Amino acid sequence: MTVMPATTLPLAIFDIGGPEVLLIMLVALLLFGSQRLPDLARSLGKSIREFKKATSGLEEELRRAMEAPPPSPPPRPPPVPPAVAQPSPATPPAAAPVAPPPPADGHSDA
Repeated sequence: MTVMPATTLPLAIFDIGGPEVLLIMLVALLLFGSQRLPDLARSLGKSIREFKKATSGLEEELRRAMEAPPPSPPPRPPPVPPAVAQPSPATPPAAAPVAPPPPADGHSDA
């Protein structure tokens, strides 16, 4: 079993060697031109830097949240004993059932 040097390990993931990298660079040079290629590389570097900054900020926030003690629950009120079922003086007594009105034509069924 052969061990790859650490410098070629990232390129070995995509199975890209030296000739393939040169071909990709040549195609990029032909597509974008020599004037625009440095600007593209610069903007790519800036975007990668911003992405790393955002992910490290998120990691730090998660780490801080995990290290902080959990908030204590609010205190519970004391239990209230069950009340004896007594009508309160504020509630009116139940009304008696009301008979339906007689029919409008004056005839009754009874």
